[in-house]
Amino acid sequence: MRAQFALIVRDPVLRMLCLAVLLTGTYGSSIGIYQSLIGITVFHLSDTAYSVVLAGILAMSVSASVGIGIVTDQRPSRRRMAMLATAMMICGASTVWLGHAPVFFVLAHVGMIPFNAALFGQVFAVTRLQTAHLSRRDRDGIMAIVRALFAVPFVIVLPLWGRSFAAGLPLTTVYPVAAGVAATLLALILFAWPRDAVAPWTEQKSGLGFRASLREMAHPPLLLRVMLVGAIHSGSAIAGVILSLVFEQAAHRTTADVGLFFGIFVAIEVAVTLSVGQVLKLLPRLKIIALGAVTYAIFLLLLPWVAPTPYVWLLTIPAGAGGALIYALAIGYLQDLLGARAGAGSSLLAVMRIAADGLCAAIFAVGTWLGGYSLVAIMGATTMVLAISLILWLDRGRHASI
Repeated sequence: MRAQFALIVRDPVLRMLCLAVLLTGTYGSSIGIYQSLIGITVFHLSDTAYSVVLAGILAMSVSASVGIGIVTDQRPSRRRMAMLATAMMICGASTVWLGHAPVFFVLAHVGMIPFNAALFGQVFAVTRLQTAHLSRRDRDGIMAIVRALFAVPFVIVLPLWGRSFAAGLPLTTVYPVAAGVAATLLALILFAWPRDAVAPWTEQKSGLGFRASLREMAHPPLLLRVMLVGAIHSGSAIAGVILSLVFEQAAHRTTADVGLFFGIFVAIEVAVTLSVGQVLKLLPRLKIIALGAVTYAIFLLLLPWVAPTPYVWLLTIPAGAGGALIYALAIGYLQDLLGARAGAGSSLLAVMRIAADGLCAAIFAVGTWLGGYSLVAIMGATTMVLAISLILWLDRGRHASI
């Protein structure tokens, strides 16, 4: 990864994107990991009501990300769209903080905070554009580094939150802190993100209208692969929802343990992510993703049964290693489906989130209704393994390097 690190250090746009993804990760780690616990234990939403909230989050995430992705695929407007998404993130966190009521929690999490996903997609789209002239190994390496930087705040921030909550700090303190982080991110975009008219990258526009762009993304072979990648990612979405709830139910577990668990496994994830470049020399990309999916599924499957025991900390290894192998390379796989058109590629990321968050919401609703959090974990692990198996079968005739 040294060569890819050197490329980032020499490129001011890539340096800015790395800082942006660090701030985006700080925002996401502060809110995303605890939102289910806050919704259910602080604002007293039922499991069914929270399933509806998850569905609403999905709808807004998709609408914002697909819409922004298509707009940026048609015309130069990346900086403006990034500013819009960040402003909505500020409003969302501030709404829960100042309103402090179930209605404001639902309004913010369904209508504003999901714009974080749109910004995430734009950061990776611009990274793809800025590295388009490089070899695929360098592109994948840089993408892995940027993805690892997104995870770094989970290592640092979550243990700090865990200790703070153990000391008596209210769970809802995450919202004013997240609002401040988003305000810092907005300042970074204002002063460091290249203006659209003078952006240093060359962008291939589709020339398609909004409806034509939607039809293109709905092309069956393309859509099927995107949805299957989303099904793989649904495992991490499910883990993000049930981990704090499983720990809450387990004997001898506290909210501090949630932050510590996430911090440890994300530290492992970052370390493995930064080693992916070496693994790519040994295995093709899809086989690495498959290895990650199976490893992560094992973690998810064991979590509810191991949570009350000291052995739960061993699960940080398959969680971190499996997640790294998926996240480091799945984004590049998706973006390569539409070549150099990063705007459309970012829309594919949003469609992927449709599958991931939609399956997460459905599995959570059905699993908690039929059998509780243990069944949710079983269903999530099974979904991941079935999805990667089908992708491997679909791509069995393609070049071995994919």
